Amino acid sequence: MATILFTDDEESIRLLYREEFEEAGYEVVVAASGEEALEKFTETQPDLLVVDIKMPGMDGIELVRRIRESNTDVPVILCTAYGEYRQNLETWASDDYIVKSANLEGLFKKVAELLDRRASH
Repeated sequence: MATILFTDDEESIRLLYREEFEEAGYEVVVAASGEEALEKFTETQPDLLVVDIKMPGMDGIELVRRIRESNTDVPVILCTAYGEYRQNLETWASDDYIVKSANLEGLFKKVAELLDRRASH
């Protein structure tokens, strides 16, 4: 069973991700901030990260940069409500980028795709 670390400052989003992805058979770890995500990343060594960009304190781009310093293999999906970040070169450190939606189908698809790609390497 793959472990996914979701980082989002909105509690309702964290709860939604936990509920939906656990129901789909994933082990889910959640963090409310970039700082908390770094701690949980070290503790749990997840198979994939889904990271919000806009968060107070350490934003998602900084979080991805710090994780990439120590681990270049773990897939990262940046997930944000703001489509304009797609043009930001700093988001290119992630493996994928999606705009948040109430419909999680696109996110489920990207998660499965990146975990399959990682497993085949």
